[in-house]
Amino acid sequence: MLGYALRRLLVAIPTLLLLVIACFFLMHAAPGGPFTSERPLPPEVLANIEARYGLDQPLWKQLWDYVSNIVLRFDFGPSFVFKDRDVNDIIAQGFPISLTYGTLSFLVATIAGVALGIAAAIRHNTWVDYFAVSLGIAAQALPNFIMGPILILTFTLWLGWLPGGGWNGGQWPYLIMPVIALSTSYMGSIARITRSSMLEVMNSNFIRTARAKGLPERRIIYRHALKPALLPVISYLGPVFVYVLTGSVFVDIYFSTGGLGKSYVSSALTRDYAVLLGVTILYGALTVVVNLLTDLAYAWFDPKIRFQ
Repeated sequence: MLGYALRRLLVAIPTLLLLVIACFFLMHAAPGGPFTSERPLPPEVLANIEARYGLDQPLWKQLWDYVSNIVLRFDFGPSFVFKDRDVNDIIAQGFPISLTYGTLSFLVATIAGVALGIAAAIRHNTWVDYFAVSLGIAAQALPNFIMGPILILTFTLWLGWLPGGGWNGGQWPYLIMPVIALSTSYMGSIARITRSSMLEVMNSNFIRTARAKGLPERRIIYRHALKPALLPVISYLGPVFVYVLTGSVFVDIYFSTGGLGKSYVSSALTRDYAVLLGVTILYGALTVVVNLLTDLAYAWFDPKIRFQ
């Protein structure tokens, strides 16, 4: 398994490099630039600014300098829009916030979704099953860009229980609504996958054998059925963790948390190449690492899998 993990990490390096190259040329292929606006700058001023940031160099030279700075100094360069700030500062300020409520949302979605799915499978065709299925469908029908305004209208404007935005050091009143808005839709998907997988496992031959031997139902569920039933869920959880972080854009906008999602969108709109590339590389590396951990966890849950 260690050799498999090392091979996956080695494959991740050219994958990230191709991602950087593709994003770099796609951004430069679009018309305009970070210093173009409705009121154009004088040609002399624009030439001086482009020379300051190296935008007057050929594209291959700009790409070479950018990749070299990342590899040698882990420096994503200065921001073209935010004065006196570089990309490392922007990421260091916004990413911990997105990671905090993103991780909490992932845990809430996973725990609640698995619990609902197991309860629905165990109490199949009862009111518990119908309630869990209905709750999962309702959660999937309300994505985070719809849940955000609903939560603010309900708990801030009408009831006045929770603050409508801000971060304030990550205190729990400021975390509740962003976590709910970000976790509900994924919770419904996890519950649906867990329910269907659990029902399939509970009808398997080895479960019938365990019941024939007189084992308690609780032991059958948690000792024999739960582990194989979670295999499809494990495969789904890896991408979900990345989706939660990258899907935090709407949460940052609605709740003004100061996370990395808003910087990502603003950099795309203002053509801030350095910030957009830096955040893209960060999310790409996170995707590779999380998928690797998901594959290793899948092998741990299913000993029949062997990585060659």
